[in-house]
Amino acid sequence: MRIVTVFGTRPEAIKMAPVIRAARAANIETHVCVTAQHRGMLDQMLRVFSISPGHDLNLMQENQTPLEFAARVFEALPAVLHKIRPDWLLVQGDTTTAFAAAFVAFQEKIRVGHVEAGLRTGDKHRPFPEEMNRHLISPLADLNFAPTARAAANLRAEGIPDSRILITGNTVVDALNHILSAPVGYSDVRLEKLSGKILLVTAHRRENFGAPLEQICAAILTLTEKFPDLTTVLPVHPNPTVRAAITAQLSNQPRIFLTDPLSYPEFVHLMQRAALILSDSGGVQEESPTVRTPVLVMREVTERPEAVESGWAQLVGTSTEEIVSNASAWLSGQKSKPASSIANPFGDGHSAEKIIRALTL
Repeated sequence: MRIVTVFGTRPEAIKMAPVIRAARAANIETHVCVTAQHRGMLDQMLRVFSISPGHDLNLMQENQTPLEFAARVFEALPAVLHKIRPDWLLVQGDTTTAFAAAFVAFQEKIRVGHVEAGLRTGDKHRPFPEEMNRHLISPLADLNFAPTARAAANLRAEGIPDSRILITGNTVVDALNHILSAPVGYSDVRLEKLSGKILLVTAHRRENFGAPLEQICAAILTLTEKFPDLTTVLPVHPNPTVRAAITAQLSNQPRIFLTDPLSYPEFVHLMQRAALILSDSGGVQEESPTVRTPVLVMREVTERPEAVESGWAQLVGTSTEEIVSNASAWLSGQKSKPASSIANPFGDGHSAEKIIRALTL
């Protein structure tokens, strides 16, 4: 059997790395094709997981739109697939890369496996364009690897038959366990020397551009002033709109460290050290139960309600007042972490092995 994995962003690389490792451990011919949708952040992950792509499409361009990028994938990927002639093409998640690659595979009559299938918010504009991307991949996929029972139920409700759905858990748990098993060295000495409570923040979601991001920054300023023993660390996303907004409001502030994007090992170990995380990311919600640090989700809806139900995540939106009020409850000790006996809603760390077994049946 011959498979090809296609991905282009940091989160995809993190979650696909365990699948690549499991496939090669099973002696399956495995090809890696990257689109470089996010060039710098992708390359960082390839180094972390020692992945050497056999095919690098190198499609990223400055200030690209999702449509422009998808068009480049449609044009470049078929030649790679003609050369490899895979039995399966695997995509992960909900990026423009994932949708475009799945559609190309469908056109080329190659079976598609969708890792992390079935996540839904029910609002096609939140998150944008990710919610629509994952909706469109599901009917194209010959096997939908749902991370949870709820994700599988979402797929069934859309008419995907049980024969094309398998509940596997989320491969992010596999990746986290691999990273946390090794010590980390921080490239920024300030992070090595942090003391007191750490507030870790990530903010990059498109629907939060403009006023919502300004409110998020205002909340960070308020919390830093309210808690004298608190240090905020915010790795700034390279998107120019995000970078401009955050630096305008938060640069040169005492006890607020704006950093370049951290390596994944640095970020994961910092998550584990933090007292609280504020994030509009999807992946951080999944990582929170494994690192055992609560996350306040700065969005109106989430496609990962399991994290909220487990007690590790809480939806707070982007209102400055709501963020400050809820974060203060955690930082002051009014709210406490869930009991250690509660199972991780995202799996047991063997998701990649289940995916590879399914492909070989």
